[in-house]
Amino acid sequence: MTTATDTVVPVATAPAQRRSAELERLIQQTPGRFRVMTGDRPTGPLHLGHYFGTLHNRVRLQELGVDVFVIIADYQVLTDRDVAERLTEITEGLLLDYLAVGIDPARSTVFNHSAVPALNQLMLPFLSLVSVAELNRNPTVKDEIAHSRQSAVSGLMFTYPVHQAADILFCKGNLVPVGLDQLPHLEVTRSVARRFNERYGTVFPEPDALLSDAPLVLGTDGTKMSKSRANSIALGADEDETARLIRGAKTDAERHITYEPETRPGVSSLVLLAALCMDRDPHAVAEEIGGGGAAALKRTVTDAVNGRMAPIRARRAEYAQDMGYVRSVLRAGNERANAVADATLAEVRAAMGGVL
Repeated sequence: MTTATDTVVPVATAPAQRRSAELERLIQQTPGRFRVMTGDRPTGPLHLGHYFGTLHNRVRLQELGVDVFVIIADYQVLTDRDVAERLTEITEGLLLDYLAVGIDPARSTVFNHSAVPALNQLMLPFLSLVSVAELNRNPTVKDEIAHSRQSAVSGLMFTYPVHQAADILFCKGNLVPVGLDQLPHLEVTRSVARRFNERYGTVFPEPDALLSDAPLVLGTDGTKMSKSRANSIALGADEDETARLIRGAKTDAERHITYEPETRPGVSSLVLLAALCMDRDPHAVAEEIGGGGAAALKRTVTDAVNGRMAPIRARRAEYAQDMGYVRSVLRAGNERANAVADATLAEVRAAMGGVL
């Protein structure tokens, strides 16, 4: 029997990539066998990095027929900050963005973490299956602690991977879209599922990683686009704000525009953003701009972004006229998530002999 002191084996990248490619083939063949668990922390507006990195993929999986659960992880806002500020406002902004990009509440379940108490009840038995040493050496946790806004590491931050395990396993999610940097988190979830099943009887799937091949979209300052770095272009931004933000984006002194991410990250990220918005190859976009310099590049990017976002912004504005409907989407999602969580918790209690 596996115990909580067993070591989580470091995740090898190549096998994870091969498995992800196999999963893509299986999704095409039998999408109904998969349940995806994904989501966002409501710490600020969603931006273009989110759109090309995750939102577009969620809609793709939904359209293929995969059962998609999207968590608005409001409790997890407190992992790296002392207060959850403007929570209602940001949550409603996320809902508007989800609906605008094509998340369909009839086919995907959007819910608030805090609205599903049975989910959090899974944390206690799950914590008993993971050792302090495992949490302490988790590289993703180390990175999040390094970028935390708190002066001291909270228990919530330290146990973040187990919290995520509960998020994924409460609905028996078997597919989790992640980047390579998040594989250690998912490995904790897989270990929790495996150890619970071996100790108490099979209840949970061991979820697989669906690796994202989404390119990294840098922010206007040349670093990763982030809600917390004031360098992002929000999905809710209008045309004028978008143009202003792109005009202020970091480039370099060389006039001729090329796509060379390693040596010209700022310029290349702008080229890539235009290419993504136009569904074109970035090298071809750079070649077209050529000697036009940064000004021509920024005009191209502005036109491309505003063109791609125009229908999304129009739908967002339309949904914003009926916030009663938007809130009802969350209520319905919360109801479904609660029903699923209650059923899972009942299975866990039966497996553990009524301990919980």
